[in-house]
Amino acid sequence: MKYPKPKFSLVIPCFNESKNLPTLIERCNQNHLKNIEIILVNNGSTDDSDKVLDSLLIGIPHIKKVKVEKNQGYGYGIIAGLREAKNEIIGWTHADLQTEPSDIVKAIPLFEDTQCDKIFVKGLRKGRPLSDIFFTLGMSIFESIYLRYFFWDINAQPTLFHRDFFKEFKEPPLDFSLDLYAYFLAKKNKLKIKRFPVFFSDRLYGVSHWNIDFKSKLKLIFRTVKFSSKLRKILSNDIHST
Repeated sequence: MKYPKPKFSLVIPCFNESKNLPTLIERCNQNHLKNIEIILVNNGSTDDSDKVLDSLLIGIPHIKKVKVEKNQGYGYGIIAGLREAKNEIIGWTHADLQTEPSDIVKAIPLFEDTQCDKIFVKGLRKGRPLSDIFFTLGMSIFESIYLRYFFWDINAQPTLFHRDFFKEFKEPPLDFSLDLYAYFLAKKNKLKIKRFPVFFSDRLYGVSHWNIDFKSKLKLIFRTVKFSSKLRKILSNDIHST
């Protein structure tokens, strides 16, 4: 059975990424991405991001800006962008160019010739520093045991799914826990998880807003563990209701 080819919308939250934006927009404006709606969310930036976006997006109809007046977290910016997405397959990636916006092209075949509302697609990072791999390993093992589903490379991008799945997002977290939340919901809703390799490179400009040093990673761990307890309650309630 042949299925119609879906159209894609990709949300990219940007917080104080003014130096990265020219390169990001240049890469988003490549010919093979012009049939994809790209939504750049100015996620409450305090630098020149808004001016840079306004000046560089003139005459680029497939890329649009969404502005969040005050930063309320990584997840908040993504949700704001997803609400503006027009196409059937929606999702997000990062603005720091450690993975490429064009990675979405690799994901497109995974949605073709299948029921695209039955799958959940994530990148799988390659070429990362050994310390980051160990961090990912530890978090993946913990979440897999604690939430009783298998997880790996939870924060890998891009993340893509059918827009109907977005309706399942009830009180989503506003921070980096959104990656785990979406992954968990996909498992809970029995979507088929499909992964594909993406190359992970160094940041061009600026610094990560969470992966700076051991202290920042520890802070992320505490936040994620705290949120995981909420997901565990959801899982527990489902078990008791069946």
